[in-house]
Parts: sequence; C-alpha cells; structure tokens
Amino acid sequence: MSKRHAMILAVGMLASASALAQTETVGQATPRPATAGTVPTAANPAHAAAPRTAAAPASTAESRSAAALAMTHEPTYDEGSAQRIRDAALSYSDLAVRGGWPSIPVDAKFAPGVQGTNDDLLRKRLILSGDLAADRPSGAFDQDLADAVKRFQARHGLAPTGAMTPRTIVAMNVPVQKRVRQLEASLQRLENMNFGFGQRYVVVNIPAAFAEAVENDVVVRRYRVIVGKTEKPSPTLTTQISSVVLNPTWTVPASIARTEISAHMRKDPTYLSRMHMEVLDAHDNPIDPHSVDWSGTRTPSFTVRQQNGTFNALGAVKIDMPNAYSVYMHDTNQRNLFSDDYRFDSHGCSRIDNVRDLAAWLLKDQPKWSRAAIDAEIATGQHLEVAMAKKVPVAWIYLTAWMTKDQTIQFRNDVYNQDEQLLEATAEEAAFFSNAGSHPLTAHMHVMQ
Repeated sequence: MSKRHAMILAVGMLASASALAQTETVGQATPRPATAGTVPTAANPAHAAAPRTAAAPASTAESRSAAALAMTHEPTYDEGSAQRIRDAALSYSDLAVRGGWPSIPVDAKFAPGVQGTNDDLLRKRLILSGDLAADRPSGAFDQDLADAVKRFQARHGLAPTGAMTPRTIVAMNVPVQKRVRQLEASLQRLENMNFGFGQRYVVVNIPAAFAEAVENDVVVRRYRVIVGKTEKPSPTLTTQISSVVLNPTWTVPASIARTEISAHMRKDPTYLSRMHMEVLDAHDNPIDPHSVDWSGTRTPSFTVRQQNGTFNALGAVKIDMPNAYSVYMHDTNQRNLFSDDYRFDSHGCSRIDNVRDLAAWLLKDQPKWSRAAIDAEIATGQHLEVAMAKKVPVAWIYLTAWMTKDQTIQFRNDVYNQDEQLLEATAEEAAFFSNAGSHPLTAHMHVMQ
C-alpha cells in the first residue's frame, strides 16, 4: 500500500472515532488551526480582522471581482496545498477523537446585545473551530461574537453578515468527521495532479465557483464563475491557455445540437435564424435548415454555429485552452447570473465574470493588447484570435476543502457528490491490494521468488 493510502486510511480511522451525522449547506469552509497540524482550539483569530459586513449586492463586473479579491490574496491552490491539507486533516481527526464541536439548535435565536440561552453554546462552537478567542467563553451576543460568526461565514462561502442565518447554523452543524472526509478527498485529488504552476497561472475551483489569477504566489485577480450543472459537471483538468478570442463564434457541441437545438427547431422552425445560427456541412458549407432531420434521434452529421455578436452565448471573449474535454473559459450574454450565490448552470465550460479584465491580464506581456485596446477591438464586432506570446498554465480543480498559507481552512459543498465516490473507490483499492497480499497464489509467488 502506498504512503498516500496509508495516510488516508489512518485519518479515516481517527475520524470515525465519533458518531457521524449528516447534512450540508451551500458553500462552506472550516475552522482555522493556529499552526498547521495542531488542534483548532489553539487558534487565535484575533490577528485577522473579521470580513466587513456585506453591503448591497455588487452590480457590476468590476465591483464583483474587486469584492472577491478583497476576501483574501492567498491562492486556493499552490505548491504547498497538499501538505497543508494533510496537516489540516490530521488536526481535525484529533478534534474528532476529542468529541468534535457541539450542534446549535436549528430554532436557536440570537440577538445583538441580548443574553440568549444558546449564546455560550455558540461561543464554544466558534472557539473549537478557531473563529473566536478562547478567553471569550461566555457573554451576550456582542461585537466579538458577531465578528467570529463573520469569520466562520467567510470561510464557508457564506455572506459574512455576522447574523446567525439558517444556512449558517446548518454549516456549523456539519460534524467534524464530515470535514475530515472532505479534506481526505481534496488531498487525494491534489496528489494525483501534475501541474506546472509557473510564475503566472490561473485556477478555477469548481465547488467554490471562483477563478483566480495568480502571480508570484499571490492572487492578483479573482472572479465569480458559472460552472457546470450537476447533470453536466465541469471536468478537472490541467492545460495551458493558448489564445484569447475576441468576438468569438460559437460552434454548438453535437450533444446540444442533437437535444436542445433539435427540440427548439421542432417547435419553432425559425429558431436558428432568430438566434443568428447557421447549419454547416463537414466542409463548412451552409445547409438549408429545412433539409435537416431535427428528430433528435441520431448524432448530427452537421455543425450548428452561432455568429458573433451581443446575442452570442460566448459573449465578447473566449479563452482557449486545448484539452480532451473541449471546454474553455468565456464571457456570456447572461451576465446577470453572476450575481447569484448558486452558480452551477453551464454545460461544462466556465463563464467568467469581468472576463475582459482577465483577458487583459493574460495578454499583459503584449503591450498592444491593453484593456482599452481589447475594448476597442470588441467594439468593431470583428472576430479576432490573439495568440498568447507565452502560454499561461491553467488548472480546473475540485476542492471542497483546502487550507491557505495563512492557516485558514476553507470548505465548500460537494456539489457533484464526488468526495464519497472517490473515498469509496480508494478504500476498495486498498482492500483489494490488502486481500491480494494474503491470497494463496500471491503467497506461493512470494515463496517462488
């Protein structure tokens, strides 16, 4: 058995020392230990200011990306991520053996400045997770307690309001054993990745629905993203960004043409013309849409392409990154969706909020392509592909749990339900090799050697 499997199994055994209950919220993060590998009760969050209470929802791409960047400049994924996750998993396993943290009654009421019956219980919960200083074990719901709630919310992908919302209570009541399992799964994924970080790179963390542009180990841009629906999940991958396409056309994937486009055409024969789409044969020659079989029963022998323009599904910018899944990053003509907390609504590609800003960062080594120049070129309406002078590494990752360099442990929902599948497969693999070692044939082979 590999060292990786041994570590995972050891952590799992520790984590199962306490009973396991279950439910989860939209977007989550977990407690912060003071030092990597230590129990979170030693945490001292006092050195970190609580996130500011969220104001009215940001209404522009620029303000949304600025707010996202203000959360932290620590990368979600860097060369030290695996070791930090390993330390966090051992730390939380220790906490699980000690009994974990208490649950907050779902009907508990909390009011600022008023002593409530569950205030001390909430304080204990936040002290154990490292969100509240240990010297604040009792008292009414004051500003210190509200700041601790904000810290907890920010690390769980929740709006840092400081108010004990139902979603906040549900997040607090996820047992520590579940958090350990998330850390185990995230560790395995990173240990199976081979990514060349480079001085500049881009990371999309699918469960968090955010993209980060990292330069010299610091996040210099962060954007909200819309990733794949649960039934059409975005893949994990590593590749390089090769070009930025301005005013792109959209070649509709065959699966969408067969199902969605065909369904539209059966109901409305004018659909393609209204959507500025054309049907092309294998040589890119136009085909009369009325001559096409739109029954949707067979794989299309044609291509559907949408012309560039404000109506285009890819918006004004497409970021090409060759990969086996034929996915990419792009703009959208439905930018209002970036204001939603739940951003799992694509067919697998990543729609990037404020994508022109990302395009300018990617092309910053090419002085001709400033943000102003990009905007001006888009305004012409002409399709143009700008090749990268130096390709930028990009990774799409699936981390529901991670720890950044400042010792902050983050958790998010397992939106695609992949964590348990991965851990079960690992356990089966470990059991197979363990059983194989004691099989009579294997033993005989060892004797022969």
